Formats: sequence, structure tokens, C-alpha cells
Amino acid sequence: MDPLVLGLIVAIATIIVLFSGVSVALGLLIVAGGFLIIFDGMRSLELMPEIFFGKLDNFALLSIPMFIIMGASIASTRAGADLYEALERWLTRVPGGLVISNLGACALFSAMSGSSPATCAAIGKMGIPEMRKRGYPDSVAAGSIAAGGTLGILIPPSVTMIVYGIATETSIGRLFLAGVIPGMLLVALFMAWSLYQTWKAGDVRLLGAKPYTWAQKIEILPRVLPFLAIILGVLYAMYGGIATPSETAAVGALLCLVIAMVIYKLWDPRALWVVLRDSTRESVMILFIIAAAGVFSYMLSSLFITQSIAEWIGTLDVNRWVLMGAINVFLLIAGFFLPPVAVILMAAPILLPIITTAGFDPIWFAVVLTINMEIGLISPPVGLNLYVINGIAPDIKLKTILVGSLPYVGCMILAIILLCLFPGLATWLPNAVMGLG
Repeated sequence: MDPLVLGLIVAIATIIVLFSGVSVALGLLIVAGGFLIIFDGMRSLELMPEIFFGKLDNFALLSIPMFIIMGASIASTRAGADLYEALERWLTRVPGGLVISNLGACALFSAMSGSSPATCAAIGKMGIPEMRKRGYPDSVAAGSIAAGGTLGILIPPSVTMIVYGIATETSIGRLFLAGVIPGMLLVALFMAWSLYQTWKAGDVRLLGAKPYTWAQKIEILPRVLPFLAIILGVLYAMYGGIATPSETAAVGALLCLVIAMVIYKLWDPRALWVVLRDSTRESVMILFIIAAAGVFSYMLSSLFITQSIAEWIGTLDVNRWVLMGAINVFLLIAGFFLPPVAVILMAAPILLPIITTAGFDPIWFAVVLTINMEIGLISPPVGLNLYVINGIAPDIKLKTILVGSLPYVGCMILAIILLCLFPGLATWLPNAVMGLG
């Protein structure tokens, strides 16, 4: 059978299996095992355990559970509320300062937790009721938090970037640095739109500043600065050549747990158990998907599907930006239905040779891919962040949340266009800090 036709059949079979309701990892194993048996016979199954566990034999994978523990320990405390309150107190005199405070808190909490749903929940519980009380439109209150929560997979340290680095054998340190400027760009675009929408639809009299004394502004800093110091310390250790990403993740996780216990009195063993239990559950899920995707990638390579697709793309007489546009459409559609980790692990083995052949930088492409995945987090039918916001504020209709988040999708698309026009937004900082790759 022609490998391209076979690839189409594999794609259809994968979609059917994943839409049947089985977990992503199990679905990938079913598809991979089924096609290996059909075309290579039962003996091919003997290789599956070796490939499955071999994919997990990677020291860099240790950083995933460590960063997840780091985020879970923060999410289990009042750190998000304190971060939000600190920014509100310091930005209260800025026009539209409350929505800026929310987005700034989302960006900083994302950097600490790396989790989009956790960011939405932590900041939204405080920010949405306060914005609505001040007269901000529901669409601004809900949409800004939903969009701000997506920054967790772009701003370092990002578990999604770690997964991409492992799947494509790309430097995780460079990937983290590549997400910094685009992350700040997205925050600026989100803030600009939020301020415009607030000015257009809000009652200026209700958006007045709440006065805070200097004593009130300063008293909250000791509860926030230690976490920010950990972020800076982790990044300095990683890029200063002091430790590897896995080692810095372990130290960061330990320090976050200690600070949560000291500052927020997280002494109850049951509370600590919940942090470790939830972190283990999420880590195992991600690692299971990584291992299953390794088997799936082996199946694609064994049946010459990956190579044939890359060769076919290379023979197409189309502009490389047309090709990149098609890839972005594919990623957008995939992100609507699948979690970011699954899309990266399934698509990276196929897309990497295509983009490198077309002359695109894999580090730059990682940022473009991640922003596409961010769009999926606030777009139906999955749109995880939309449902998190709806759970926080059930009296705000899901339709209102969706309408409020759509302009932020436009901001993300604009960011992708800017990255295409100015690739240095993603590549300059890694090259400046770590030299030309």
C-alpha cells in the first residue's frame, strides 16, 4: 500500500479511536499496536514494551514531575490571591488597573505554576468577582482571565516546552528562553485589548480606583516576593550553567514546598498528601502519553509514513509560508479537540522534518505551535479554560465567556503573524544568552 494512503488511514483510525472516549495514551497504543500487527505481524508486539519504556529512559523527563510539584504547591495556597492582591494595590491608580492586575497576576502565576487551569482557578476566584463588582463587563472579566490562564504553557518554566524539547531533541533551555518575549508580547496585547474593551463598555464612575496606603502596599510583598525569587533563581541556575533543567526543577519544587509550609502554614499532612497525589497523577498521565507517543512514532516510521509525508511535502511547489499556513490550520484544529501535550507528541515527529526542510527554525516553530495550543484552551468544543471559568462563576453564561475570549484568540493570531514577520522575537533571546545554536 502507498505510504501516503496508509498515513491517511492511520489518521482516520486515530481520530475515531480518540473520539471513542478512551484516554489519549491508550488510544495511541491501540492504533500503533493494531497497524503493527496488520503490517508486521504479531512479532512486532515484542518491540512495543522496549520502545514504551525506552522512551521514558530520559533524564530530562525528571523535570516534568518536579515542575508540576512546584506549581501544585503554589496552587494549593493563597499565593494566587496574594499575587493578585499585591498587583491590585500597586496598580490601583493606573486607568483600568484592575484588569491589568488580573492579567499581570495570570502571567506571574503561570510562570510559577505552568498550569493553565490552575491559573484560571487561582486568579479567577479573586479577580472575576472584584471586576464585576467594580462595573467591568462580564465578557471582560471572564474573557481576560480565560485568556490569561493560557500563558501557563508559554511563559517558562513550561511543561509543554519540555515535552516539545524531548519529542524533538531540542534544547529545553533555549525553548524556555524563546517563550519569554512572545509571552510578554501576548500579555501586552491582552492588556491593550482589555483596556480598550473596558473603556468602550465600562462605566468609568464604577471603575474608580480603590485607595491603598503605602503601608498596605508594602505589607503584602513578603508573601509574594519569595515565589518570584524562586522563579528568577530557577532561571538563573539554568542559564548560568549552574545546573540542568531537571536539577533546577527539583530545587525549585523543594523551595516552593518549603515556602508554602512556612509562609502559608501548609503543615497538615493531608494537605501535603493532596499536593503530592495530584502532582503524581498529572505526571503519570503526561509520561504515559509520552511513552505511548513513542510507540506511535515508531509505528509511523516503521511503515515509512513519516518519511513519505516529509518527502511528499518537499516535492510540492508551494511557497514555504503557504506551507506554514497549512500547518497552523492543522494545529488549530487539532488543538480544538486534544490537549497540548498529546498534539505535540503526535505531530512533532511528522512536522519537524517538514519545517526544517522548508527552512524554519525548530525553536521558533515551538513558540508558534504553543500559541496555537493556547488558542485551543479557550476554543470549543474542548476549551478547558472556558469550563474552569464557568465553574468559578456559574452565573456567567458559557456563551458570554466564549464571546469574551474570542478577541483574545485574535490577539494570539496577531502574535503568530508578528512572529512570522519578526522571527527574532522568539530566537533573539536564546541566541543572545546561549549563543547561536
